[in-house]
Amino acid sequence: MRIGYRTLKTAIGTPVAIFIAQLLQLENYISAGILVVLCIKVTRKRSVLASWHRYAACLLAMVFSFAVFELIGYHPLAIGVLLLLFIPATVKLHITEGIVTSSVIILHLYGSHSITLDLIWNEVILISVGIGTALILNLYMPSLEDNLKNMQKRVEENFHVILKEIAHFLKTGDESWTGSEFNEAAEDLEKASALAYQDVENHLLRSHHTYHYYFRMRSKQFEVLERMLPLISRISSVNEQAKEMAIFFDELAEGIHPGNTAYIYLDKLKELREKFRQGELPKTREEFEIRASLFTLLNEIEQYLIIKKHTKHILE
Repeated sequence: MRIGYRTLKTAIGTPVAIFIAQLLQLENYISAGILVVLCIKVTRKRSVLASWHRYAACLLAMVFSFAVFELIGYHPLAIGVLLLLFIPATVKLHITEGIVTSSVIILHLYGSHSITLDLIWNEVILISVGIGTALILNLYMPSLEDNLKNMQKRVEENFHVILKEIAHFLKTGDESWTGSEFNEAAEDLEKASALAYQDVENHLLRSHHTYHYYFRMRSKQFEVLERMLPLISRISSVNEQAKEMAIFFDELAEGIHPGNTAYIYLDKLKELREKFRQGELPKTREEFEIRASLFTLLNEIEQYLIIKKHTKHILE
């Protein structure tokens, strides 16, 4: 059985919050532990926002509770009326995440049958202890650097194989490749993008999120690679132009890394396109269709490289 960081934080924070609330001799001190359970989050940014939303919602709940309970009385009907007013207010203020947390405070106030300044102060300290303990624990997040590096390596390895297999097909016409790397790359990119976004959420002050932009760039390039497959499948025979493109794909495969060398390959691509234009015109319909597919493939490769070129200032 694997215990995650969120579980560990909850297990540590809950008794700590209850202990602090007991030391402060707060009423309903057990609720401090409940607040910790509700407030533990998976990222720093989400934790800070959630803490603010919950704290604000709890303060608002006290105001609504005092107004409704003192006006209608401490009757179950009053809770229904309170929620009818309170929930739309949290929606309007964009603090709906605090509804469940503030419900704990509402029930405390309802159970008291008399809202006094001492009780309000008790609840303010209680939510400060519970939410504050969770926030402090959430400030520590495990580094995702190693996981992101591994995902980057896996994605680049799959891209390398895909480009190599395309080159092999263009050189030989061999159709034995299963294309399993496409499925692996798609899964890895989905996982890596989610992990990179989590890394962004864990760094409140960092403005440069390299991995986030890197995997977004690779996802766009992957879409281009997917578009290449139908074009390649239309190339029914090997010719001189296809072999030259195979050499280009081989070189491109060797250049799969985080660094930005797109401009080098764009220059080579320009030379290759010009060489195709100066070559002999197709003599048969089949040759014409193959040449058309190869030219379209050149355009797709260009898009693949432009995507990398446009992220130069981000990745470097």
